[in-house]
Amino acid sequence: MKKVGLAVWIGMLAVAFLTVNAIAQNPPAAPGAAQPKKIEKFGEDKRAKEWANKKWETSTKKYTLRMSDPWGGILFHDIAQHFCDSVKAASGGRLEIKLFPTGAIVPAMEIFEATSKGTLDAFHSWPGYWKGKNEAFVAFASVPYGLDFEGYNIWYYERGGKEMFDELYGRYNLVPFFCGNVGQELGLHSNKRATKIEDFKGMKVRTVGWYMDILTQLGVSVTPLPGPEIYLALERGVIDGCEFSTPAANVPQGYHEITKYVIEPGVHQPSCQFDVVFNKNKWNELPDDLKAIVEICAKETQLWANAWQENLNIEALKIIGAKSEFVKMDDATIVEFAKVSFKYLEDLKAKNPDVKKVLDSQEEYKKAYAPWREMRKGLAPWPQEDFLKGKMLQ
Repeated sequence: MKKVGLAVWIGMLAVAFLTVNAIAQNPPAAPGAAQPKKIEKFGEDKRAKEWANKKWETSTKKYTLRMSDPWGGILFHDIAQHFCDSVKAASGGRLEIKLFPTGAIVPAMEIFEATSKGTLDAFHSWPGYWKGKNEAFVAFASVPYGLDFEGYNIWYYERGGKEMFDELYGRYNLVPFFCGNVGQELGLHSNKRATKIEDFKGMKVRTVGWYMDILTQLGVSVTPLPGPEIYLALERGVIDGCEFSTPAANVPQGYHEITKYVIEPGVHQPSCQFDVVFNKNKWNELPDDLKAIVEICAKETQLWANAWQENLNIEALKIIGAKSEFVKMDDATIVEFAKVSFKYLEDLKAKNPDVKKVLDSQEEYKKAYAPWREMRKGLAPWPQEDFLKGKMLQ
């Protein structure tokens, strides 16, 4: 009893000391003095609420999943591999996602069906490839005059984009996550100089997705050649120009070696968004801790891919610029492209309620974010000497 009493007495002394010290550090305001403002909580992390009382258990069973992609040997395959490596490391090897070479299990463009049916467990892709399933997939990939890297992140993670993505893929027994964004794409590698709207009429261009239809409306002859066929078509004059991807992704393709110009900006793809997608049955077999690891690693890959690719673009532009001349469409042409693009997108929305739902949500975000974008626009991080000369806007 004496020992217990002593412990209580020591505890009371400690509490008294802490109380006196707290009062000394934060003395009460004098009568009539202004009271300090109470800091109200602003915003919340939804996941913190979901995970607040979650009891995590580390699973011991090991899982191995088979994954493929449509990339062949280009840089985007590295993004898929980065994700797989991250999952293996974070799970301590309890979840290994084996990335098979393109075509090793099924052809590149059959990975969607194969994963839906369970022949594959997962795939990495550009969602726009699946427009034949539903045009709305393109809205999660690249939209002419649409969201940039920052915009996709805000809209997907914080403004309902993820829920729409989950629902769309869910119809096909699939579970998706954003997993890699490489930013804005180059415009057109071209053997014809084009800066005005009339310059594009009659050109023969390789492109895909919604931009293919938009260019057709502007009098351009468009063909959706697969990547491996583009170089030869340019070399033989079958096409006058092509768009493919970012500077870093285009350099290995060699388009700059056989074209005279690069026509900027890449209005067709202000951002190029990739995903990783799992068979729903396989996903449901995973324990909660491994599911959390997958989702976190997809976000890590989203961040890393953009930084990695944009850094590679620095050197890639030097390589392209040594062979090709960069030319810019005039402002009136950019606006005219926008008018045709917006009309095309409105027509799509009228035909497809899924497209309307996603694009309206993205436009709502753009409007909500516009005041802050306007306020901060004068502080783009140009080099010091350029900024002091008045070069401020992005």
